[in-house]
Amino acid sequence: MGNKAIQVFQKGENAMGKYFGTDGFRGEANVTLTAEKAFKVGRYLGWYYGTKHPDGKAQIAIGKDTRRSSYMLEDALCAGLTSSGADVYLLHVTTTPSVSYVVRTDGMDCGIMISASHNPFYDNGIKIMRANGQKIEAEIETKIEEYIDGLIDEIPYATREGIGRTIDFSAGRNRYIGYLMTIPTRAFKGFRVGLDCANGSSSAIAKSVFEALGAKVVVINNSPDGTNINRGCGSTHIEALQNLVTDNALDVGFAYDGDADRCLAVDEHGNVVNGDHIMFMCGKYLHEVGQLPDETVVTTVMSNIGLYKALEANGMKSVQTKVGDKYVAECMMDNGYEIGGEQSGHIIFSKYATTGDGILTSLMVMQTMIEKKASLSALAGEMKVYPQVLKNVRVADKAAAQANPKVQEAVRAAAAALGSDGRILVRESGTEPKIRVMVEATSYEICEKYVGSVIDVINGEGLAVEG
Repeated sequence: MGNKAIQVFQKGENAMGKYFGTDGFRGEANVTLTAEKAFKVGRYLGWYYGTKHPDGKAQIAIGKDTRRSSYMLEDALCAGLTSSGADVYLLHVTTTPSVSYVVRTDGMDCGIMISASHNPFYDNGIKIMRANGQKIEAEIETKIEEYIDGLIDEIPYATREGIGRTIDFSAGRNRYIGYLMTIPTRAFKGFRVGLDCANGSSSAIAKSVFEALGAKVVVINNSPDGTNINRGCGSTHIEALQNLVTDNALDVGFAYDGDADRCLAVDEHGNVVNGDHIMFMCGKYLHEVGQLPDETVVTTVMSNIGLYKALEANGMKSVQTKVGDKYVAECMMDNGYEIGGEQSGHIIFSKYATTGDGILTSLMVMQTMIEKKASLSALAGEMKVYPQVLKNVRVADKAAAQANPKVQEAVRAAAAALGSDGRILVRESGTEPKIRVMVEATSYEICEKYVGSVIDVINGEGLAVEG
């Protein structure tokens, strides 16, 4: 960290298209994300990947979460894909990382996950993955948007034997489950584990994995009905898991989101252990056993300053990316790093996966606890979390607000005053006309002071608007 606070101006953390953001095409089902648009996504993908095969036959895997609209969107995507000549392999209700795994290990052209992650049930999304299991290139997303909006000439329909098929591929999902069971090198016998499956994709997977590894498992929110996904449960409503752990004297608890690509933990005392804690303690263990390339952990700029200080104190380094697990994954794969992720619980272990995987993350936490012979509270307690204050300011022009000389001077002054015991981050929202001002320091009072000092300048310069 040196002797200066981190000072960051970040522009547009999300490279936003008309429909696609950093996590696919997401919106309210049949309002923003309609069956017609899903059909067109399938039409373009089936044609695009088909052009890369002499027989025009692309192979594409589809998984979905438990939302009611996921079935409708699956049918629409299948119709579009097969009418463009692609063969579609149906994984049915499964996790996002399982789709990534199947695409990567079965040599498919791409994978599609139908999910809106931690959003409420009435939202949904289409996440597209390329052949290596990572998120699809932005250039292809742009072409899909142009096709949806009629800016590209109509693409040909497949005919006769060229029409694609849908194929039940439950075996792919089951092979992924088996793969997870092979990752830990020690059994979980003697551990009492709580799982909150968010009434989502992990409901049919997580319990069986932990039980196969010998743990005694108590599960909540694993009865999806199409409308209860993420409702008062899972990683965004972790209070239910905290109560489960303390009421049942469990050793540890894990909470997943709707599509199980993120995980948060709860220690034996009911305290939340977030993604920063997980990256620190798993990164430290890998460092100690010589399995942390370049002694580096990859984070986004939103990780807590306490993580960076803890890494430095234990002989490790960090690399920061823009907000979004997509950018973390790209940095890791480009540089050969082993662990990276987000505070929200999107953690990537590149030895085993190319995308965030909540169940895998929980297995790696268990592995670290067992190998270190330590409780989760002891491991997470080695990292001090600094108080943080984040406030949003609605502005007329995000770029102008960022570039304003007086705003920049206020940020520099705050960074100088915070010194090595804090940091300030000013960034644009990727989805709203807002500037986000965040300060971390040794107390909430200091955070409030320096967030307020920057916002006062934004207001004083006439950059803020009502709304």
